[in-house]
Amino acid sequence: MEIKGKTVVITGASRGIGADAARVFAAAGANLALLARSEESLTALAKEIGGNVLTFACDVADYPAVAAAVAKTEAQFGRIDVLINNAGVVDPIARLEAADPADWAQLIDINVNGVFNGMRAVLPGMKAAGSGTVLTVSSGAAHNPVEGWSAYCSSKAAAAMLTRSLHHEEGANGIRAMGLSPGTVATEMQRVIKASGVNPVSQLEWSDHIPAEWPARALLWMCTEAADGLVGTEISLRDEGIRRQVGLI
Repeated sequence: MEIKGKTVVITGASRGIGADAARVFAAAGANLALLARSEESLTALAKEIGGNVLTFACDVADYPAVAAAVAKTEAQFGRIDVLINNAGVVDPIARLEAADPADWAQLIDINVNGVFNGMRAVLPGMKAAGSGTVLTVSSGAAHNPVEGWSAYCSSKAAAAMLTRSLHHEEGANGIRAMGLSPGTVATEMQRVIKASGVNPVSQLEWSDHIPAEWPARALLWMCTEAADGLVGTEISLRDEGIRRQVGLI
């Protein structure tokens, strides 16, 4: 895919990987629809990157709000070519015996239902066009338990299966679905993890984390023909071969 002139929807776009993805895709000439809960941060980011940018202050757990943003994006730009499911939270960080049920459910609502909501909203338009790319930001936590992260690990495992399910159901209809496991990234989430003091991840130093620009560039690469052989899989930025293909080495 030549990304210039294509339309890309990014959730969790106000900071971290989402914000850097917005910068990378804008520099490549894409039309953007940015979704996040912070209207102020979205407005500042849109002003920074310029170009054809729509912003929607909404919660990805709210399907009607996500569907409305998708409809307005399609009305403005004609179609949606790429969805990047990036929105996610890590709290509550707590052992199962102490986790607050309401907080646990809220994380699942954002990290799992939010991914489904994005997929469900863009699918009719993508299927009608006969093509589309759906990328979901995953985690090593999707595949291995981590102390205090029962909610986060469970949600990422569910999101990974949603991505595989999308490929299974719609791959033959031109929908390219893939996951990206970036490793530990220097974002606000890592500050929350560090402050928790729970599990080995919280003991990592800031310098141990990769910059958010790396997964952002990987997401752009995943939209190209170079990644076609990996459709339906989850790509890991811990893989030196993937880093080399993306151009990070």
